[in-house]
Amino acid sequence: MIKKPLLGLLATLALAGTATTAQAQVKFGICYDLSKAYTFVTPQVAQAAKDYADLLNMKGGLEGQKIVIVVQDHGNEPQRGIECYEKLKREGVMVFDTLSTPVSRAVLPRVMADQNILLQSFVGRGDAVDGDVFKWVFPIGPTYWGQMANNVQFIKNKSNGNLKGVKVGFIYPDYAFGQEPIPILKTLAAKEGFDLQLFPNPLPGRDQAAVWTQIRRYNPDWVITWNLSAMHVAAAREMKRNGVAMDKVISVNWFNEVDIANIGAEEAKGLKRGTNVSGGTDHPLIQQIIKELYEKGKGNGDRKTLNDIYYNTGLAMYSTAFEGVRLAIKNGGMPLTPAKIKAGLESLRNFDANGLIAPVTVTAKDHGGGGKTRIDMWDGKKWVPQSDWISAYGDVVDQVVKEQSAEFAKAAK
Repeated sequence: MIKKPLLGLLATLALAGTATTAQAQVKFGICYDLSKAYTFVTPQVAQAAKDYADLLNMKGGLEGQKIVIVVQDHGNEPQRGIECYEKLKREGVMVFDTLSTPVSRAVLPRVMADQNILLQSFVGRGDAVDGDVFKWVFPIGPTYWGQMANNVQFIKNKSNGNLKGVKVGFIYPDYAFGQEPIPILKTLAAKEGFDLQLFPNPLPGRDQAAVWTQIRRYNPDWVITWNLSAMHVAAAREMKRNGVAMDKVISVNWFNEVDIANIGAEEAKGLKRGTNVSGGTDHPLIQQIIKELYEKGKGNGDRKTLNDIYYNTGLAMYSTAFEGVRLAIKNGGMPLTPAKIKAGLESLRNFDANGLIAPVTVTAKDHGGGGKTRIDMWDGKKWVPQSDWISAYGDVVDQVVKEQSAEFAKAAK
């Protein structure tokens, strides 16, 4: 189901006729890793953000204000991320996005102190959904904590509703991104009585022979992996060598069509992933982008990228961000301030990012807005949903959120 606000916006803003050279601007700062670890995803997300901005600007922008996307590389280095933030802040940017858990954690205290807006959909601190503590941070959509909880629920469903004695292995790159969901996983293991074994893998994570040998000896019923990019290929090779069944492995959401091609479509058959957004190009918004931009030679990158789930991820992220700012302008007027943007994002109600995500409702207390994911499986040709959109163990996740956010608040004093 496609929500009216942004798709309808394309039509209603056209009546305004305000897209002129004198048009006021709203700047969004994209500080991404465009050169090192996350280049498997950042170009697609940035391309989607710029495409959607261009499409909206053709129709008058956000309530008459032109969208400007400012992109700078941070190389996944926390210090460079801080430098990017400071530079773009001086240029008048009030909304920032880093698409990196390490950089997001580094920038977050400064954003909070400056009372600017930090978007961290699908990355970053899981406890940042607590709007009482993280007043200026918006991890809208499912966090890694929520995704992990939903993975456990899927395994429980496949275990006849009883996880006692079930053996679950978790393999992850041993840095902030990989470590992020561990508190939830440990809490759920204690609650449900499943046997949990952690398998940290040293960076860069492309040599996984030793860790998969350990997994084979553990002989788990299920394996959850938090791999990225080329790590998936290394993992698939070691799964085969160690006789680990592909259909008992669930990946983090960062697992796309390029990874499947690199593994081999047939060889990857049975692999599962937690999914945040709907894939494919059938969505009305993507069809509009194709018609208005790519068929006219105005796209911001390779048209083939539109078939990548990471492109859809970018559209989902920026559909939400743009709608929040549109509401800020509509309800608070100009000039725009971070406080008005905060209020706009906190007024998102049952918003599904143009049909790309499960609906979210953001409030002053809940900056996540929901957090539903589903499990997809690669059948040799395509990704096939294996579950409905779910948000499991909400009480457990909320408890850990409150504990962790309280620790952050105490340390920040």
